[in-house]
Amino acid sequence: MVFSIVVSALAVAPALPREDWFTPQGISLALGTAALALMGITALLAARLRVVETLFGGLDRVYLAHKWLGIWALALASFHLVYHADRDHWSTAAILLVPGEMTRFVRHFCYVGLMLIVMLALNRNIPYRVWRWWHKLSGPLFLVVVLHWLSIESPIALASPAGLWLALTAAAGAAGALYKLLLYRHLAGRAPYRVVARTPGKAAIHLELAPVGKPLAFQPGQFGFLCLKLDGLREPHPFTLASGVRPDGHVDFVIRALGDYTSKLVANVRVGTMADIYAPHGRFTRNRKARREVWIGGGVGISPFIAWLTDPREDRFEQVTLFYFHTPGREFPKVKALADLANRRGAELVPVPGGPDSLAFRQRFMAIAREIGPQAVDVAFCGPVGLLDKVRARMRREGVPMANLHHEHFNFR
Repeated sequence: MVFSIVVSALAVAPALPREDWFTPQGISLALGTAALALMGITALLAARLRVVETLFGGLDRVYLAHKWLGIWALALASFHLVYHADRDHWSTAAILLVPGEMTRFVRHFCYVGLMLIVMLALNRNIPYRVWRWWHKLSGPLFLVVVLHWLSIESPIALASPAGLWLALTAAAGAAGALYKLLLYRHLAGRAPYRVVARTPGKAAIHLELAPVGKPLAFQPGQFGFLCLKLDGLREPHPFTLASGVRPDGHVDFVIRALGDYTSKLVANVRVGTMADIYAPHGRFTRNRKARREVWIGGGVGISPFIAWLTDPREDRFEQVTLFYFHTPGREFPKVKALADLANRRGAELVPVPGGPDSLAFRQRFMAIAREIGPQAVDVAFCGPVGLLDKVRARMRREGVPMANLHHEHFNFR
């Protein structure tokens, strides 16, 4: 975000008289330029391109950046709307000539559309299928924003530094939006699967799927977008692959009913249901070089650790302690099933039903840090943000460096 603002300000400066650089109109032009650039970058991030995911270190980081860049684009666009980026003595011209009424309509439509997209994207009370379709409109909206830039009278010429900067970010954003809307389903890594086993729990489900053709290639701990061939469940939804790599290519998902989409999934999926899986994504992989590993899973955040434990290629589990945070009576998988799996692989399981302030977690974590030394403790975490904050506080208290914490962002919405 800061990079976009700085580049936009530096690019806009040559197009303005020096005395206007720090006027409200000059700042408005720079922030409007930055807002469009941020929207272009945001649209590119939404395309789920592998090269972008690699650059950010995981698709969860890409989505987090996507969300905050969209919020900041709205904030900068608000200033740009309040202060009209024009002065009488500026030399202005439109890059693309359109009727004057349309120019004004596009200007206001851009801001209202951006505001609605951001507000709806942050509203967790909207049903997932509705949220997805609304959010898909951000791509076409970006093309309208590009039209606003091209049609409005401005001191920014297309061949100027600011014009080239906007052309670059606009082209990147338009390419990302068009790819996501039209080509993603055809070009992204995808494999068809069939549900072959269904193990229900309390408001949760464990699904086993078999490949129909060539299986996915993935690393334990990564996630995929599950697209079920059922009405209301066809929109791809991210879930961690809760299994290691098997010779038969089967994959597992552990899914809890936490919203309208997952509740419908848990209630309606049956053996024989067909699905597409878009994968692999994520960079949440085990640190095999660590001297002492602490794994912390909260709720369905236990999934990547199940995948690590069940992968036949993994070893050295004697150095692993797995903390399983769960709500008594709602744990899935059951503590006994997870304990049996941990025992078979030689790992230590510490069930934590009482939350992050429980004695079981505090004492065992402290003992591990003192036994091996805090610098040698590697912490892998997957779970809710509130639990992550508590884990960070516990690490600071025991002297475990924050650089030793590896975590995946739990929620995309």
